[in-house]
Amino acid sequence: QVQLVESGGGWVQAGGSLRLSCAASGRTFSRSTMGWFRQAPGKEREFVAGISWSGGITNYGFSVKGRFTISRDTGSSSINLQMNSLQPEDTAVYYCAAGLIQWVSVHRDEYDYWGQGTQVTVSS
Repeated sequence: QVQLVESGGGWVQAGGSLRLSCAASGRTFSRSTMGWFRQAPGKEREFVAGISWSGGITNYGFSVKGRFTISRDTGSSSINLQMNSLQPEDTAVYYCAAGLIQWVSVHRDEYDYWGQGTQVTVSS
């Protein structure tokens, strides 16, 4: 079992930055692939970024590549998402997810645990 709690969401103007964090608890965190997804009103939940259990492999959604960076801190059982050059289209609820898989999946169905989400709003 893995419990996930996101923090760091908020409001920012276009071009600004935010840093999201996800605190994880549970014995299987160290063996879990971790990911960030987001969901805007009226849209499907989409993959944003993922990181392997070792931290050695990362993957990013096309729309955020080069602007967002995912990292994990095994010492504090947390992952982070540094978001730079934010645009209004990045506005969404951002969810942290954990999957007991050995690869960095872009598919939400392959993640087993989810946080409650944190709102990110980017104004133009």
